[in-house]
Formats: sequence, structure tokens, C-alpha cells
Amino acid sequence: MDEDEVRDLSKRYEEVVDWLFGLHRYGSRPGLVNIRHLLDCMGDPHEGFKSIHVTGTNGKGTTTAMTASILKAAGYSVGMFTSPHLSSFTERIVVNGRRIPPEDVVRIVDEIRPHINEMVENTELRHPTFFEVITAIAFKYFSEQRVDFAVLEVGMGGKLDATNVVHALVSVITNVSLEHTHVLGSTVLEIAEKKAGVVKEGGVLVTATQDDAVYTLFKETCEKVGSKIFRVGEDITFKRLESSLDGQNFRLEGLSEDYEDLTIPLIGRHQLLNAATAVGAVQALKLDGIDIPRDAVKAGLRKVVWPGRMEVMQTRPLVLLDGAKDAEAARGIKETLLEEFPDRRRIAVVSVSSDKNIPEMIRHFSQATDYFIVTAHRVMGRAAKASVITEQIVEYSKPYEVEPDVRRAVNRAKKIAGEDGMVIVVGSVFLVGEAREIWFEPETPDPV
Repeated sequence: MDEDEVRDLSKRYEEVVDWLFGLHRYGSRPGLVNIRHLLDCMGDPHEGFKSIHVTGTNGKGTTTAMTASILKAAGYSVGMFTSPHLSSFTERIVVNGRRIPPEDVVRIVDEIRPHINEMVENTELRHPTFFEVITAIAFKYFSEQRVDFAVLEVGMGGKLDATNVVHALVSVITNVSLEHTHVLGSTVLEIAEKKAGVVKEGGVLVTATQDDAVYTLFKETCEKVGSKIFRVGEDITFKRLESSLDGQNFRLEGLSEDYEDLTIPLIGRHQLLNAATAVGAVQALKLDGIDIPRDAVKAGLRKVVWPGRMEVMQTRPLVLLDGAKDAEAARGIKETLLEEFPDRRRIAVVSVSSDKNIPEMIRHFSQATDYFIVTAHRVMGRAAKASVITEQIVEYSKPYEVEPDVRRAVNRAKKIAGEDGMVIVVGSVFLVGEAREIWFEPETPDPV
């Protein structure tokens, strides 16, 4: 492209991304009628590839990335659909490790919009939501790229999530805890029932839930639809051998094969649980005659890339980024910090979205933090006010200061930590995405 074409594309991409995010005004509307109609208008692109479908309260993005990496190492062409993104919309739709190009986002949206206009005119349908539209974009792109597999992360819940139009060979439910209670239910079992909706007739479910009541619900669901179920911790077991800032080594006893020495470049015991779940998912494909080689499992885990999850940015002082965005994830961060870095002075840079369980998140962070710097990510209307967060910090008698600018907050934290201390930037994927730009400029930054 010449300079004028590049400039025109950049402008069109900005316009399209603005339009896409403007669809948030239609809210979140669980249900499959609209997405099925939209995909039917597009020629049902989701029927052109095999899929693995991943839901859960925590770890589903990481498990998705690990599963996709293993399949890619096995020689398959693999699409990966995840959300939210850190810096750019294009991170959500990836084929073989490469993000969807901006020009393809523009082109596919231009193709979809006439179908949306037709739906709006149909009194029995409604305007598609943001997530329904981006799901359709992903499926269309994966179909065009002729992927062998798509590994799909659920947006919310499972049963009525837009991604649940696929008939996945393997369904994965990482775990279940309280989340999106206004939509999914007020108890863990109510939420688990929604997530169990991804289980397909005659399919396979791999789950890492440690809640026996939830597992019983999943097992009963599988029995009703003739699906097999495998549980991490029983059918798939693992043991950590060693860990460092470079990652972790572990052994695993799987569904069909055992591994004495696997490696992941991610920190924290919870990542081993995610890795075991991903291995279980790809081994379960053997029930459909798809045998993933041992070397592919090892190489895929070793090469997995999943930014913003206990990601090391620098070492003196040590700076880690993690998008822990709810109470259960905050508990995992606390346990990792206390276990892996017991002797370091720990400074937390925190911003939390206003719809989260802030008291519970700060309770966990306070147990592993010596000093807080409260900031605010730039996603307008989402970040909680600093006063809401500091009110909780005071409850635990922790010292803090407020610095609204994320970049200045991180630099201030580094100064307080000193060369031998550490900084953890945590509390929101949006915060992590913004902080990460201190070290890495986004490839295709979205308009702010």
C-alpha cells in the first residue's frame, strides 16, 4: 500500500472499531436466536471447522491459548477467539498466532452490516449485541482461513452465549465461582448450570472444578446427553517439579499418555491447573480419532504466548502484570505472590472495574501487598473511583497513595520498590493492557 492507502485504511479501521464498541449500548442479551439468524445469513461459517469450546470463571483464556498452541504444534491450522483484549481488538481473533489484519476486520464488518440492517427491520429479531457481532466476525474469518480447529472462549456463561452455536468435539469448563450474578444466577450451582450448557450430546467434557457439588451437576448433565466427562485432579493429575521467573516444569498423568517433563513459560500453580486442563482437552480428541503427538503437547505448552498473566516485564525491580479481574483470580494472585516471592517488598498498582467485588478483591491483595498505588484505567465509565478502592484498603491498615495516571503510577511503584523489591500491576485486564504499553507499543492500537 502507498501512504494514502495506509492512511485511509487506518481511518476506516478506527471508524469500524468505534462502531463495534458503540454496540455496547445494546447491552448483553443472552440467547441464540439472533446469532443463529446472523450466521445463517452469512452461510453458516461456523460449520466449516472443528472446535473446542472453553468456559469457566477463571483460567479459560489461558486454557484456550494453551490448547490452541498445542494444536498448532501438531501441525493444524488453528483459530483462537478470546476476550477481552489488552490493547487492540485484533488480539481477539487469531489464526496460527497471527492476529486478524485490520483490513479484514473492515471488510468483514462491511459484509455483515447489511444483514444487521435486515435484522433490525425484522420485528421478531433485535439488533445484534457487540459480542454477537464479533463472534460472527471470528467465525467468518476462521472459515475464510480454512482453519482445521477453532478454540473458542465463551464470553459469559455458556448455555446462551453466542459461541454456543458450535457443536464442539470437546467442551471445557475450567472452574465455577460467583460472577455476573445479575445474569447467570446468585449461587455457584446456578452459574454452573449455565456453564454446563456447553456440553454437547455425545460429546466430551473436561473440567478442572474442585467443587464436588459442581462436579456432580456436570456429571449428571453429561449422563443426560450421553457425554463423557473427565476431571482434572482425578482422571488427569500433575505435580510441579520446579519453578522460576522463566516458568515451571511439571509431570502429568493424562487420559491416554503420561509426561515426565513438561514446561510452561507462565508463573503460578494455577497455571499448571490450566495446562493440565488443556492437555486433557487435546487428549480427549482421541475419542474422535484425532491423536495429538507427544512432542506437540510438549512444544505447544513450552511455546504458549498469553500476555498479561503473571507476565514479567523487567527484573530490577521485578515488575509483573496480571489481569486478575475478580475475587477468585485475586485469591490466586495472593497465593502466587506469597509462595513465589515471600521475601520481597511488594507494591501493588491497582485499578478495578466498578462492577467487580472490590471488597473481596482488595482483601486478597492486602494479604500479599505492602503498599498500594491506586490508579484508573482509561476505559471510560468502567474504572471504579479511587475512593471506593482506598476505602477498602484502609480496612486492612495498608499504606497507599493515589495516582490517576497509569504510567506515572507504575513508575512511582518502581521507585518505591527499589531494585530488590517487586511491583504487581493488577485488578483489571484494561489496566494491564494500558500498563503493558510502557514496555510494548500495541501493533494496531484502538482509538481511545
